[in-house]
Amino acid sequence: MQIAIVLYDRFTALDAVGPYETLGRLPGADTVFVAERSGPVRTDTGHLAITADRTLADVPSPDIVVVPGGPGQSPQMENQVLLDWLRAADATSTWTTSVCTGSLLLAAAGLLQGRRATSHWLALDQLPRFGAEPTGERVVVDGKYVTAAGVSSGIDMGLTLLGTLAGDDYAMSVQLLTEYDPQPPYDAGSPRKAPARLVEEWRAKSRFIVS
Repeated sequence: MQIAIVLYDRFTALDAVGPYETLGRLPGADTVFVAERSGPVRTDTGHLAITADRTLADVPSPDIVVVPGGPGQSPQMENQVLLDWLRAADATSTWTTSVCTGSLLLAAAGLLQGRRATSHWLALDQLPRFGAEPTGERVVVDGKYVTAAGVSSGIDMGLTLLGTLAGDDYAMSVQLLTEYDPQPPYDAGSPRKAPARLVEEWRAKSRFIVS
C-alpha cells in the first residue's frame, strides 16, 4: 500500500511527520514524500527541510493521500498543479486525509463538498465556502475522507486510520512503542479550554486567512 505525504513550501513539519510516524508504520506500507519538484522542501520555520522523494507526477495513484497544513497552504489554494493532482489521486485512492489546514486544500479541490470535516480551529470558518460542514472534533471520518484538527492531531489521525487498516492491537502497539501518552503542562490545547484572552488574541492576528 502506497502512502503519499504531500509537501509544499512552508508546510508545518509535525503535520507531515505525525502521520509518517504512526500511519507510516502500516505493515507493508511504501511511504513517500511528494511535491511538485523532488528535493528538499522547507517547513514554516525555514530552518527545517524534508526531502520530497518523488514529484507529484511520479505518484499518480497512491492508496492513501496525506495533505499537511501550515502557513504555506494559502498560496497553494490556487495552485492548479497541486489541486489537479489531488483530484486525480482521490479518484483512485482508498483514503484521502489531511491534517490542520490541509483540509482547506482538499476542500479547494472540491473533495469535501457536502462532507463533515475539521481543520485548525482558526480555519474552521473557511470550510463552508467550499461546501464542507465544519466540526470541532479532533479527527473526523466521513466515508474515505479523514481530516484532523490542528498540528498535533495528525498523530491521532494516523493512529485512527492505522487501527482501521491493521487492527486495534496493532495501532495500540504503535502508540505504546512511540510512547504517545500526552500529559501537557497546560490545559490550553483547544479554544474551549484556553484562556479567552489568548483565543481572541490569536483570532485577531490569525495567519490562516484564506483570500
